[in-house]
Amino acid sequence: MRILFVGDSMTIGSAGEHTWRYRMWQHLNRTYGGPYRIVGPRRELYDQAAGAAVSHAYADPGFPERARGHLAGWGEGWLHMAPLIREEVRRHRVDVALVSLGLIDLGFYTDAGQTVLNARRFVAEARAANPALHLALMPVVPNIRAEHDAAFAAECSRFNALLAEAVAELGTADAPLLLLSPPDGWETHRHTYDGTHPNALGEHALAGAFADALYKEWEVGAPYEAAAEPWAAVPG
Repeated sequence: MRILFVGDSMTIGSAGEHTWRYRMWQHLNRTYGGPYRIVGPRRELYDQAAGAAVSHAYADPGFPERARGHLAGWGEGWLHMAPLIREEVRRHRVDVALVSLGLIDLGFYTDAGQTVLNARRFVAEARAANPALHLALMPVVPNIRAEHDAAFAAECSRFNALLAEAVAELGTADAPLLLLSPPDGWETHRHTYDGTHPNALGEHALAGAFADALYKEWEVGAPYEAAAEPWAAVPG
């Protein structure tokens, strides 16, 4: 099983962070009984001081290079990933893609209607490379802006409804589309360090949402259990 993480700033993570990708790698190591490989063209974290994805300073230096692969970018959304995904699925022979996109699109680039068209294009392009690709999609998890901007909150809700319609329409037995539920009990002040990007608690919540859905729907791994953490040190 070859797994590709696709996402925006919440997925690539910043210098000094673990990332939810790391948490998912830990989970798979504990629970998945078969061979698997994390793949992708990028390895870097975003360096906020440099303003570019040039850091390799993961919080755990023991996170192996072979498990750091991803297709995620700071400020990148469905709009940016749709033109890239066919080649990356083909080149890395991806079997399963775990996708968390949409917040940056709605915040800066496209409305809900155009964003879901880009999501549909993403699915079509990915399947052109692997018609049996399994896709697990995270709905938009609204950030702190949605708490103060009613129009933005409405666009997030509208996009999630349109995404659910697309998943219901496009999913097939041979190439399943899985729409996750948002992370259980997500609260911006508890699960993020700045109103958008996950802290350690948020990383576990995102990884757990993917892990639980993969286990329930595709019998991959087991229900999520976080590795031992010094929870007293988690902000919030």
